[in-house]
Amino acid sequence: MIYVKRNPALIPEKVLKVAVRAQQELEAQPPENRKAFIESKGHVWRAFGRHLAKMSYGKCWYSESNDPQSFFDVDHFRPKKAAKRAEGVEDDGYPWLAFSWENFRYAAGRSNRLSTDEATEAVVGKGSWFPLLVGSVIADWANRCEKQETPVLLDPTVRNDVDLIDIDAEDGRACPGMTCIGPVKHERAKRSIEIYGLNLGNLITARKRVMRDVQEDYQNLMDICAAGNDMPAVERLRAKLRRATLPSAPYSRAARAMLYSLLPYGPHFCAQPEDEPEMLA
Repeated sequence: MIYVKRNPALIPEKVLKVAVRAQQELEAQPPENRKAFIESKGHVWRAFGRHLAKMSYGKCWYSESNDPQSFFDVDHFRPKKAAKRAEGVEDDGYPWLAFSWENFRYAAGRSNRLSTDEATEAVVGKGSWFPLLVGSVIADWANRCEKQETPVLLDPTVRNDVDLIDIDAEDGRACPGMTCIGPVKHERAKRSIEIYGLNLGNLITARKRVMRDVQEDYQNLMDICAAGNDMPAVERLRAKLRRATLPSAPYSRAARAMLYSLLPYGPHFCAQPEDEPEMLA
């Protein structure tokens, strides 16, 4: 999972206005017509897809995948028509957020849609899942108190949530992070990894490929530095390691995890805030 700083300036005004108009029309619908109305307006949230993608350099906000052969969706973080709280427990969800762009997340198909993990045969994917912690208030149409809820699922737009998941430098698997202290945080991280499908085999393979390249570049850099005779090569490798850990790089969390495991110098080669590229136009 990657932290995504949402930037409304990247969304054309006409796209925002269509969503506002759809929201106004939804508010006027009788309760029995709301679901059908929302279903008829899928083009409204789909129009946000490419603009949301710019905010994450084309990467899925949950898995960090940028696979050009994958289908990407505009996911409703809080489900728009039905919210699954537990097995066999479901309610009407958050229809009033169907056209709220702040509820949209750019998601690769396998993080967003239900599918079977080929290795474990477990069903993964967000689907309509939106469990809440025990004791949480539950928002509804009449009481839109969603900001007071305590979700189980980690939100890629909340930096503290993102920090609860890390990548294991040994096996490339997503796991609870160093700051994931206490049973509640651990449960949130564990369930989010499961529901978002963050340990599907293809993701692990992609992360391990990135980490292997980082490890080889780091070792080459150390060897050249020890020989002390090729400064241009040193600079090229330093720049390559920085690029691998930029927010725009594929699976940059995995690249960072590998560098942080390569002590004592690895962390020094991670990209810094001043290296961050401009948001893609």
